[in-house]
Amino acid sequence: MTDCDLTSDTHVHTLLCNHARGEMEDYVRAALKRNLTRLTFLEHLEADISYPQRTWLRDQDFNSYFAEGYRLQDKYGGQLTIELGVEAGYNPEAVDLMQARLARWPFERIGLSYHFYRVGSRHYNLVSRRRENMTALGRIGVEQVTSDYLSGLIQAVQELECDVLCHLDAVMRHHPGYRLLPSHQRQIDTLLDLMAARNISLEINTSGFPIRDLPYPSPDIIARARDRAIPLAAGSDAHHPEQVGRHFEDLARLLNSGS
Repeated sequence: MTDCDLTSDTHVHTLLCNHARGEMEDYVRAALKRNLTRLTFLEHLEADISYPQRTWLRDQDFNSYFAEGYRLQDKYGGQLTIELGVEAGYNPEAVDLMQARLARWPFERIGLSYHFYRVGSRHYNLVSRRRENMTALGRIGVEQVTSDYLSGLIQAVQELECDVLCHLDAVMRHHPGYRLLPSHQRQIDTLLDLMAARNISLEINTSGFPIRDLPYPSPDIIARARDRAIPLAAGSDAHHPEQVGRHFEDLARLLNSGS
């Protein structure tokens, strides 16, 4: 028995975010096929990001999102709990705008992440493997980017109301050989202390398994969260319907091993 509910996938996206595929109902059917009891749509929301490709929902997309989400809740409510949430991307230069956008919609769950890093006049995607992002962030250096990323998350949990912190160490996503510095570990401890004090859950994101054979965050961070009694939440970060609940069996083995 684990302290993380593996019958719930608390992080999926749909075609509405402009970089996933599949309608919302496709994800619901996939969740039912996997015998899940809860599915949380956690669609992307960003504020004042300058980036060539839109990878988040616009206002008109959220109109469609809630209309379809409520229809699905009515249709499948007896079989599956469906939550209509949001993954709010932190931008330290647009906190007020993000707060206003979060207040505009009746989100049932707010996940917090930090995807975009400003360099000069534009942002670069921290979790993308596109060459332009890797090159720009590589010039700054993974140590500095990681330090800034963790500082941003520490600031974010103090400035934005949220229920869960998403993929905490995903900044390392495309640098699998890199190891966190002691200074980074101290930042993570500060972040976990803040989460415990604010009752913010830690997402265990299984999208890491195909990349590094481990989830985000790594087992040592999960253990430190457990030491602080921080609630854990499993999320697939599915961008295709067939990814719903992916690698939950691997996550069960990992958590039950005591890692």
